[in-house]
Amino acid sequence: MTLIPEIKPNQSIELLKELHILTRDGKLNQDSRRKLKQVYHLVNFIEPLFNDVLTGNPDPVLVDHGAGKSYLGFILYDLLLKQLEAGQVIGIETRAELVERSRLLAAQLGFGRMHFEHLTVEESISSPVIPERVDIVTALHACNTATDDAIQFGLKKRARYMVLVPCCQAEVAEVLRKRKNESFGKTPLSEIWRHPIHTREFGSQITNVLRCLQLESAGYSLTVTELVGWEHSMKNELIIARYTGQPRKNAQDRLDAILGELNLGELQHRFTA
Repeated sequence: MTLIPEIKPNQSIELLKELHILTRDGKLNQDSRRKLKQVYHLVNFIEPLFNDVLTGNPDPVLVDHGAGKSYLGFILYDLLLKQLEAGQVIGIETRAELVERSRLLAAQLGFGRMHFEHLTVEESISSPVIPERVDIVTALHACNTATDDAIQFGLKKRARYMVLVPCCQAEVAEVLRKRKNESFGKTPLSEIWRHPIHTREFGSQITNVLRCLQLESAGYSLTVTELVGWEHSMKNELIIARYTGQPRKNAQDRLDAILGELNLGELQHRFTA
């Protein structure tokens, strides 16, 4: 079969069919083309981080937190790990049926160093089946607080890199909405989220700002950019965190000040490193 130009030459066609990115007759429709482009863009960001890890550790551990159907984990393994003699990809997911499906697919493809665990975030931090050392944590379109779960996991494991594409941040917006009347008397900034559509959009924006400050306060340096063009996805922010061990001096103070100013104090625990 002639390879489709968008597909990387060493990519498993069988994998792409099983992930329903390719049709059974090997074709790529418009929707799956967008999905593949997003994942490949993310792989392009992750590959140099992975190679950096390899320079000091020939047995890297990559954890995909809130893995869902594990599109990203499978493609990372296929493109970056399967040709190596060591290294593993671990998918963590709370939905048992998705974990079992991914296990079966990994066995079918012969991806022997891919593992999938049915664990909550708390369990994943302390579970003996997860290595103490984790090099890269990824979370692709992990909905709402699932991104925060991935961050907490990465912080506890002292991951060298975290690569996050947040999605559907509703928690902060809900607190803004709940305390809207109280906030009107507290700060003129409440005008920013007075209208429901602004509440939603500002809540999403401020969630990622708080996440960035949380990571910086824990000793990570950040790159914040877009994953792909906005015509492909509206959930498009990409946060890449690299552990340096040098916290930004005022990050926690600014985080606390924002929580106070925006009447979000009840979320302090969520954004504590």
